[in-house]
This record gives sequence, structure tokens and C-alpha cells, in this order.
Amino acid sequence: MVFKRREKRSWGQSTRDMVWPRTGWLRALSYIRHRLTRLPDKPHRIARGVFAGIFVSFTPLFGVHLLAAALLAKLMRGNVLASLFATLVGNPLTFPLIALVSIKLGHAMLGQSYDPAHAAGLLDVFADAFADLRHNLLAIFTAEDTHWVGMADFFYGVFLPYTLGGMVPGVLGGLAGYFIALPLVTAYQNRRRLRLKERLAKLAVKLPHAPAVGVSDHEDDKG
Repeated sequence: MVFKRREKRSWGQSTRDMVWPRTGWLRALSYIRHRLTRLPDKPHRIARGVFAGIFVSFTPLFGVHLLAAALLAKLMRGNVLASLFATLVGNPLTFPLIALVSIKLGHAMLGQSYDPAHAAGLLDVFADAFADLRHNLLAIFTAEDTHWVGMADFFYGVFLPYTLGGMVPGVLGGLAGYFIALPLVTAYQNRRRLRLKERLAKLAVKLPHAPAVGVSDHEDDKG
């Protein structure tokens, strides 16, 4: 394969790169910005995709963030690739802060008190919920009774407050990403269009008998 790595990375190297890219996060963010501005789509559609990706990063849909971001971008008539890039806002460095803020805010919205000591038991809550899920799936084919205590604790103690609490920072973060991406993409596309017009003008001077070629702006869609 043309794009296959010559040296296969170990599991440890892959995990390390997820937490801290080899080129550093600033370089990685710069790369993402360049890729976003160069997407072949209208600026507002790319900005909508950025909103979708950032918003989904504040949800507890771990494992399906990419799929959820793509579906939301589709519903918003945004750029799907932009939404996938924007999900990188949620990463191993930011997820602990996102989870803490979302869960605390969610408990407040539900009128519940949040004990910081509960954070130390989050892994146990996830483990109990997974154990119940696995047991209940097997119980479908056996005579075993289903267990729901672990899953109930997870839903009411983590998932529900995380979902509700994540909406507020998710919307705010998504809007911030939208209004940052929109002028960046617009400015890049305008500069690119101007450079192309200048090249065509120079070509027309060299080839005076060549037919005139214009560069038209994108037509705005109605979405």
C-alpha cells in the first residue's frame, strides 16, 4: 500500500500520540486549521460542521463521537469533514475537564448536589454499568435474571447529568468555533480567488487572443 507506514507503531506509541502528538498540540491545531480553511465548500457550511463537531465533543457519546458529529452536520447542512476535524476538541487532555464541568453543571440543572468525592468512583460506575450490560445480554439466551442497578447508577449519576450539563458549554463552544471558522475560511477563499484572478489576468496578457475566463464566487445556498 502506498500510504502504509514503513514501521508499524506499537500500542504504547499510538496511545502516547493520542495524548501528546509527536509534533506538539500547537502544530496539530495549526494543521487542523489549515485543513479546515482548504476544504472545498462554502464558508458557512464548513463553520456549521465545526459547530457540530465541537458540540458533540461535549456529549457522553464516547466511541461514536465521529458518527454523531457527521449525522448532526448532515442535519445542519454543514460540512461533514469539518465536523470530524472539530471533534478533536475532545481529546485525552480536554475530556477530564469537559466531563467534570458537564457533570457538575448537569447535577445543578437537575437540582442535585454534587460531591467531588464521587469523581474518584466514576471508573467503578462505568465498570458496574458495563458488567450489567454484559450480564443482561447473556441473560437473553439463559435463564439468568437481568441486573439493572449498575446501569441505573450510571444513567442517573453520570449519563443524564453529563448530557444535560454538556449542552450549555457544547453550544457555547460550538458557537465560538462557528464564529472563528467563518471569517478564517472566508478570508482564505477570498485570497485564493484573488490569486487565481491575478494569474488568469497575467495569462491573458501573455495570450491576448485567448478567450476571457472569469472566476465566479460561490452561490449561496438557501440553507
